[in-house]
Amino acid sequence: MYQPLADKIRPKTLDDVVGQRHLLGENGLLRRVIESGSIPNLIFYGPSGVGKTTVASIIAQQTDRKLYHLNATTAGIADIKAIIDELDTFLAPNGALVYLDEIQYFNKKQQQSLLEFIETGKITLIASTTENPYFYIYNALLSRCTVFEFKSLSAADVERGIRNALKKLSASESQPVVMDEDACAYLAESAGGDLRKALGCLDFVVTAAPVDGTGKHITLEMIQ
Repeated sequence: MYQPLADKIRPKTLDDVVGQRHLLGENGLLRRVIESGSIPNLIFYGPSGVGKTTVASIIAQQTDRKLYHLNATTAGIADIKAIIDELDTFLAPNGALVYLDEIQYFNKKQQQSLLEFIETGKITLIASTTENPYFYIYNALLSRCTVFEFKSLSAADVERGIRNALKKLSASESQPVVMDEDACAYLAESAGGDLRKALGCLDFVVTAAPVDGTGKHITLEMIQ
């Protein structure tokens, strides 16, 4: 089954996450919270492709919690209840972490219903949104969560992510993957701060790239 490149090479540690140094740098508040192991209910606010899902996955891994990933465009309260029922059937000493993507698509009643689940402590909620949470998230839920704003990535951040992906691709592909400097810079600039978008383009180009004497060679013309 096809797996997007962004998922295939998703960072496993905070040090591997590109950008968000204000949150995840050596003295970043979110980093200190994660390293403490005591995770409150969180809201990640920021544009697409900047690391929100990745950081949630790392939190689950580092705190030894089972991760449930739901998207509010298709999920409902019944899905949360199903998770609670599942937790009751096996030993989960650290509880579970529910990552609810695009929470702005939950209506007021659905958001209110989340309160009973997070207040028992059985689940820790990490909700993400691309919209301002102070306008789109119900006040009672907002008051029980800590909001962290993720910034759009710089071109330098995106380029670092592309280079990391190229190293991993070269290690996993049957042929080395070589990308011209101008092609890498162009892709980083044109991604608009969205690393997932850049990696999606890279994934497509690598699949279609011809093989020459050095392996799969990606040029500026191919990226354009």
